[in-house]
Amino acid sequence: MTDTEPVRVLLVDDQNLVRQGIRGLLALSDEVAVVAEADDGMSGLAAIVEHRPDVVLLDLRMPRHDGIWTLEALRERGNDVPVLVLTTFDDDELVLRALHAGAKGYLLKDVTLEQLIGAIRTLADGGTLVQPAITDRLLRAIRTSGITEKGQAPVQELTERELDVLRLAASGYTNREIAEALFLAEGTVKNHVSALLLKLGARDRTNAVLRALHHGLLG
Repeated sequence: MTDTEPVRVLLVDDQNLVRQGIRGLLALSDEVAVVAEADDGMSGLAAIVEHRPDVVLLDLRMPRHDGIWTLEALRERGNDVPVLVLTTFDDDELVLRALHAGAKGYLLKDVTLEQLIGAIRTLADGGTLVQPAITDRLLRAIRTSGITEKGQAPVQELTERELDVLRLAASGYTNREIAEALFLAEGTVKNHVSALLLKLGARDRTNAVLRALHHGLLG
């Protein structure tokens, strides 16, 4: 995807008013194009197959087939479309479950248009949005829950450079942006990311950040 192409987005939320509000906001920008809407996980899966969006905006609390069900169904089907969870302040445990189930990041529903578009673009470019500056409640949930640690090997010690890369990855930077920020070749960053995944026993960047948060590696 080039910077000039709009990111194709699918909205999955059971509330019509919420979907209309998000669609109306995104219509103010030429960076994003809403290609379809769905009101639960089942219809969302069908829309993903039909419209092949670049990013899915997913609500967690929905009747019938909710956000967690949707993420697990996507993983079972081997579909790796980036999913950005839209949540509320009291969804901390659900957010943790969603990230573990494969979501690439999350935003609160009261974010600004600029923040929403930035997050969508980040996921479309291959980044994640699991920032270290998330709520204290979610940090406590990560550090006390066994969800992210179940069946995973102990983490290995990271170098200072690997920690630098991990902090930027947690803030949503792509490999190219990390390379520019740290004055490294993009191939070197990819090597660092591979080493991070191995040392943290993580399957992807999002899971690596969760494990790092669990072990207090990001402060």
